[in-house]
Amino acid sequence: MEYARVREQFGRPIGSFQAVKHRLADLYVAVRAARSAVSYAAWSGRAAVGGLALAQALETARTVAGEAIQLHGGIGVTWEHEVQLYFKRAASDELLFGPVHRLRDRAAEAAGLFDARVGREAVVL
Repeated sequence: MEYARVREQFGRPIGSFQAVKHRLADLYVAVRAARSAVSYAAWSGRAAVGGLALAQALETARTVAGEAIQLHGGIGVTWEHEVQLYFKRAASDELLFGPVHRLRDRAAEAAGLFDARVGREAVVL
């Protein structure tokens, strides 16, 4: 986030604060994990894995967009900055594809995790 290097608070760029660095690092890891999940889903070609990857991507988009609003301060919710568009897109994607918990439930049912035959055995997606 280039804005974290430019925006100043208390006479320093906010990107120099350890708490902001940790938040940005957590967001980076979440985005990389979502990309990895999508890549694996495309490679495997299984519907259950695709549903889980979609849930991961939607949750990550919502989290990253919300954190971007916070890190950009007041400008993040104005028409002058693009961050508000990402937040709206993340919210509309969740409305389009459904809530994350339902996507995960559907993927679990498709994998047979709730079948009576399975019992206590672990099922690998």
